[in-house]
Amino acid sequence: MNTSASDPRYDVIAIGNAVVDVIASCEEELIEELELNRGGMTLIDEARADALYDAMPPARELSGGSAANTLAGLSTLGLQCAFIGQVADDQLGKVFRHDMRATGIDFDTPARDGEPATGRVLIFVTPDGERTMNTFLGAGQYLPASALDEDLIASGAILYLEGYLWDPEEPRRAMRRAIEVAREAGRKVAFTASESFVIERHGDDFRAMIEDGVIDILFVNESELATLTGEDDFEAGLAAVAGKVPVLVATRSAKGAVAIAGGERAEVAAEPVDKVVDTTGAGDQFAAGFLSGHARGEPLEICLKRGAVAAAEVISHYGPRPEADMQALMARSA
Repeated sequence: MNTSASDPRYDVIAIGNAVVDVIASCEEELIEELELNRGGMTLIDEARADALYDAMPPARELSGGSAANTLAGLSTLGLQCAFIGQVADDQLGKVFRHDMRATGIDFDTPARDGEPATGRVLIFVTPDGERTMNTFLGAGQYLPASALDEDLIASGAILYLEGYLWDPEEPRRAMRRAIEVAREAGRKVAFTASESFVIERHGDDFRAMIEDGVIDILFVNESELATLTGEDDFEAGLAAVAGKVPVLVATRSAKGAVAIAGGERAEVAAEPVDKVVDTTGAGDQFAAGFLSGHARGEPLEICLKRGAVAAAEVISHYGPRPEADMQALMARSA
């Protein structure tokens, strides 16, 4: 394996859930009727996924997955990206692979034979734009360490990992190995906590990684920061983590975002949006915008600004991936 830290082939390589988002608009009553966790993300089995799908209004199918969405944003911003994730050898798996490659992302992890099917997220969007997600991880839960291309991982300047995939055992082992490979190659490791429930289950792991210094860039939102640190006060939460990771990025929805790196602190307001249509992918695209600046050595405030612009674009339409010319949008907002 080439362990030189020079000349990375890719800007960002991500390991994440390979899932297809099924998105439908609905009224508040349906959320209550189906007993959904409004505004949250709930892991479900295949039977529940089938039942919810049958109960959904007309829906759109779009390839998703947190880290995959971030890569889609990065690719539209001109960065070279590769994805590692597990799909099944089925129709949704083919859709996912096609969508990734069509976005300019290298994705060569072999498909998995047999059950379970490719993962899917059933997303109910209420009139206020809030999304309620119900996730059947499917084949994504069975990404083995043996599926990792270690030379590929070593060739990326940044390895980006999503907390959602820390839950199942096989991908967790794969990601631990990927972190070792990336660090041996002198690469950076970026980690997004994904959701408070993931921290509740695996917070000891995450805190240990932070204490051990294996995370270079940490993305959290306000509630995740509180769960991670046990501090309800936002500033106290920042203070508890800031000195332990080289770059800490904390988003606060409509209240903007904060980043702290090397003792420097920057803040930006949320970008104005005429109408919030669908908040799916907001955090994913914020990470894409931020990393697109960070990978190019931009100042902290510029990185945050790019994150805010990317998040604003994605919440103005359905779906978790950009639809606008993001490079032109960034240039106009610079």
